[in-house]
Amino acid sequence: MKHAYVALGSNLADPIAQVRTAIAALGTLPQTQVIKVSSLYRTAPIGYKEDEVAQVPDFINAVAELKTELSPVELLDALFVIENAAGRERPYRYAPRILDCDLLLYEDEVLNTDKLTLPHPRMHSRGFVLLPLFEIAPELSIPNHGKISALLKPHLNAGIQKLKPEDAK
Repeated sequence: MKHAYVALGSNLADPIAQVRTAIAALGTLPQTQVIKVSSLYRTAPIGYKEDEVAQVPDFINAVAELKTELSPVELLDALFVIENAAGRERPYRYAPRILDCDLLLYEDEVLNTDKLTLPHPRMHSRGFVLLPLFEIAPELSIPNHGKISALLKPHLNAGIQKLKPEDAK
């Protein structure tokens, strides 16, 4: 079985419930086991103009570690099914979303196709991915980018808030 890491995020339609439902759905994928799941994190939206940010709800983010016999493309397709079941729409880049499931890493595989890029092309610069990933895999390295611990340092005071268990229900 291969190790894979998946980022989960939502900022619409009860984001905490959306992320928890996605985590449960990962556990039902064929030939796949959920090994670890990070805490939930609240993150301000990125990719918006300054006057738009106040109108966009915060995101809830998490990362899950999987062991799978699915190929990277099969796993990506399964993530799309989970997103679509939640009602995911893609009206424009960085649009608010009911659910986003991103395949971050699949072993140490480096891949660049029209459908899938591994490692995820922006994960190394996103604190909302690095912080939960560091929580469950602190020694992990991202191919072509280095150790998560080093990549995370610029994001430690970036307003990413780990939710307390009582707030993550």
